[in-house]
Parts: sequence; C-alpha cells; structure tokens
Amino acid sequence: MGKITLYGIDRSPPVRSVLLTLRALELDFEYKIVDLSAKEQLRPEFLKMNPLHTVPTLDDDGFYLYDSHAINAYLVSKYGKEDSLYPKDLQQRAIVDQRLHYNSSVNTPTGKAITFPILYKNEFQIPKAKIDALEGVYKNLNLFLTDHEYLAGSNLTIADFHVIAWITGMVVFLEVDANKFPNLASWLKRMKLLPYYEEANGSRIAQVVEFVKSKNLTIV
Repeated sequence: MGKITLYGIDRSPPVRSVLLTLRALELDFEYKIVDLSAKEQLRPEFLKMNPLHTVPTLDDDGFYLYDSHAINAYLVSKYGKEDSLYPKDLQQRAIVDQRLHYNSSVNTPTGKAITFPILYKNEFQIPKAKIDALEGVYKNLNLFLTDHEYLAGSNLTIADFHVIAWITGMVVFLEVDANKFPNLASWLKRMKLLPYYEEANGSRIAQVVEFVKSKNLTIV
C-alpha cells in the first residue's frame, strides 16, 4: 500500500466522514490541515490535486480524489477486507447510494443554510423555517432507521459515517427528541459507541459546538 494523505479541516462534516472511514478500515494515513484563511487551498500544488480547491482531498500515492462520498466509496472498494461498509451486492449498494445522495442533496444544504451565516457572516439569528427544515430531515432519517439499526440496513456503512458527521454539528441547533425520533436517537447513541468515533469525529466537532453555544443564538 502506498502513502495515503487526507487534506481537510476538522469543522467539515465531509472531512470527518472520511476520517471515520479511514479509522474503520484501520488504514495508516497522514492528515494535513488546510488553512483556508491563508488560502492554502489556492496554492498551485493543491490546485494540481483538486482544481475545485475543496476539502476533503485525498492523495492515495499520487491518485487524487475529492468529494467525500466518492472518497469513502473508493477507500472501501480498494482497501476493505470485506465489503459491508459499501456492499458489492447491487441492491444493497443502491440503498447505501440513496442515503448518500440524500446526505449530499438534503442534509448538507439544510445544514449549510443554518451554519454558514453563523460561522462566516457573524449572523446569530436563525429563521424558524430553517429549524423546521432541519426537523424535517430528522423525521426522514428516523424513517430510514425503521426496523434496522443502521441507515442502510442491518450493517454499518459509509452512509452512517456521512450522516453522523453531519448531525453532530446540527444537534446544537435542534436536539434529537427521543420521543419524536426514537430510531434516530438510538442510532446516535449506537454510533458514539464505535471505538474510533471520538478520535475521528467527536473530539473534532467539539470546538465548533462550543463556539456556537457561546453565541446568543435566537430563532426568529
């Protein structure tokens, strides 16, 4: 196996989803923080790897890949000792893919609509409609978890990594009500018991959560 390097920032849910996958696969890798404020992502050497200058960016011994969903599917396909995290069975994989597309097309924009004004524009009033949209996402995730322990079935998959990385940044705005969303609440507890969870996700989101909690956020 060649050298694996992941470029990213801790506050990014997509980056943390890749860290979870790397840890689950027990791979050796180097993690390099990209200083976005210093525009390191615009340096020629970074643009050579990723002309879209986004994180996460993966360097697998000279093979460059960006977009966390593509990265995680690639890592499991290449390095997984078995395929449970991203099944080869077409029907099982289709369910995982559906959850991944939901994450990218619904979860991510719903979260960005709330967090970007706070993190980058110092706006601390959140329109109630955005919180209502977040609750709607929780409702759908709870439905995905009906009658099984993980988002795409009975086995842990990369879909779970993407969603746990995303939702742990959202609960500071809207807690997961175990009475409304019992499946989702149980899943959250289950995911936090993974032996690599805290190192790959929990400790890395904590600083962002504390920053948000320190602000006088109001829902209007």
